[in-house]
Amino acid sequence: MSKRPLIVIGGSSERSQETMGAFQEFPQVEACRLYSKFSAQPSSIEAIPTIIEKAVRCSIYGRPGACYVDIPADFVNLQVNVNSVKYVECCMPPPVSMAETSAVQLAASVIRNAKQPLLIIGKGAAYAHAEEGIRKLVEQCKLPFLPTPMGKGVIPDNHPNCVRAARSRALQFADVIVLFGARLNWILHFGLPPRYRPDVKFIQIDICAEELGNNVRPSLTLLGDINAVTKQLLEQFDKTPWQYPPESQWWKTLREKMKSNEAASKELASKKSPLMNYYTVFFCVQEQLPRDCIVVSEGANTMDIGRTVLENYLPRHRLDAGTFGTMGVGLGFAIAAAVVVKARHLGQRVICVEGDSAFGFSGMEVETICRYNLPIVLLVVNNNGIYQGLDADTWNEMLNAGDATVVAPPSCFLPNLHYEQIMTAFGGKGYFVQTPEELQESLKQSLADTTKPSLINIMIETQAMRKAQDFQWLTRSNM
Repeated sequence: MSKRPLIVIGGSSERSQETMGAFQEFPQVEACRLYSKFSAQPSSIEAIPTIIEKAVRCSIYGRPGACYVDIPADFVNLQVNVNSVKYVECCMPPPVSMAETSAVQLAASVIRNAKQPLLIIGKGAAYAHAEEGIRKLVEQCKLPFLPTPMGKGVIPDNHPNCVRAARSRALQFADVIVLFGARLNWILHFGLPPRYRPDVKFIQIDICAEELGNNVRPSLTLLGDINAVTKQLLEQFDKTPWQYPPESQWWKTLREKMKSNEAASKELASKKSPLMNYYTVFFCVQEQLPRDCIVVSEGANTMDIGRTVLENYLPRHRLDAGTFGTMGVGLGFAIAAAVVVKARHLGQRVICVEGDSAFGFSGMEVETICRYNLPIVLLVVNNNGIYQGLDADTWNEMLNAGDATVVAPPSCFLPNLHYEQIMTAFGGKGYFVQTPEELQESLKQSLADTTKPSLINIMIETQAMRKAQDFQWLTRSNM
């Protein structure tokens, strides 16, 4: 679903026991075929290299994706003559495809004539390493841009042309939207009204032909590698230089909305109460995060609010729960990222931001983190439940009314759980924090200590929520 190159090699029961009820017998190849670009079982040991080469090729050619290779149990102990193995060379790098010149020229013309343009930078742009070209296009043409969650960092979030703080307004009123490897799925509200103008023109850039026209008929399609197509667009604007007027009403509207939204977030962050809210937590964290850190995030409000406050300055430095929104992937993502960082001696820190519910899905992976002494700082934003929980007094009062299995909401957890003790149990460092000062000090210590992983258990208001959203788009006509 996230369209990333992945090869899964799985074991299966012996071929001689097929249909006999072998241990874990299951039609794995057929089952995986629904969810992968390529799924196969080698017919013999000699054929394994050929199958692996095709799996690699399928996973990285065109739109990347997952491939499955099934290895039967009886292959493990078989012996063959080495001369009979069908060795093949690794596939060539993926071919770089370019859009039709006439389509690129027309796209440049549509952008020039836009009254309220917007670029949306998706994870396809990050995967294509198109950051240099897209940044040049944004700065040369003075265009506003909006990153998707996994497109964050292709251009730094603190870039003056980034309008993520006015996301709803930008989407709702743009008259021309250029999609750089971004899908019009649920993350972008399917490209449909009322979140968009009925007459909005989409220019869709994607490496996958089948994606062009999903949910909305685009005005223009540019089929090709994102990096290559961006350079083609730049050539058009180099031939005939053009800039979108920085003093336009559109820029004024976006900047005003950004300013008001940022002020609202800062007001929430500075709100004085016995416990912190999400904004207080993330503003404290943002102040200390290294610019080159890798941010992993999962949860409900934790992930949604965190992506609006925690900034990314480099491409491919954010791992999100993804298109499928699967809870429990965060620690696995963090472990994978930390293994790469450690193996390549990059010296970066991996910051894994978890809601307490999300952490519960795979919290015991803390043992894996400690076993390999990985450079991970885990932040568990703890509100005693899913979306909202109960404080200790309310919880105890509720239990007086009857048995917990009857009276306790299933979305509420035991109050004030000490998740940090899971980390200390395995030899890492754990912190239980309740104030901004405690959070800042514990994060400072965790980042400074590169000898062992840390977990900071951050208590927040049980009823903390995101800031009020602007739902005026439901009734407003087009700008």
